[in-house]
Amino acid sequence: MTKIKKNFKEIEGAEYGVDSRYSTKKERHTDNKALMEARLDRMKNVSSDQIIRAKLLQLKLKMEEYIQKPVYEDHNFFTEFLASYIDIVYNKRRNFASDIDITPVLLSQVLNSHREPKDEFMLRLMIHSEKTYENVCQFHKKTWYQVYYHEKICETMSSQDKWRPSVEKHVKVKNLVNS
Repeated sequence: MTKIKKNFKEIEGAEYGVDSRYSTKKERHTDNKALMEARLDRMKNVSSDQIIRAKLLQLKLKMEEYIQKPVYEDHNFFTEFLASYIDIVYNKRRNFASDIDITPVLLSQVLNSHREPKDEFMLRLMIHSEKTYENVCQFHKKTWYQVYYHEKICETMSSQDKWRPSVEKHVKVKNLVNS
């Protein structure tokens, strides 16, 4: 819906509410420039610690969102989240590998989906994340497991067309209702 107001059109609705106060593009451009300058000034005063905390919080929220919704894609979310986590906290991935007492080769194999993470890897990742998130926000220790197994379930469900015919041949069901 639009209204004519003085010499310009005002578009009603939440997505247009902010821009409706400008009568010219020049006014809007000037305000946009001032806002961007204010944002940049503020970002100059943000410490690297605050940036890391914000990125960790954002990653946690993405992981929780992923766990909550059914996603049946052929995409490796676990390794994507793991790579993001490591890259947020460390400058070099080998330092993370050292901190959880694994080889950089093993970490690389997990990150590139050439090897499944073993329980030992997952337990160390869980403890590392708990300690890292300690001063950021509450991070539930089961989050990495939930992400990993949610992905495995989604992967299995999305590939039923491939595995189901051969597996179904080996499944028999006796009629137990009439027994």
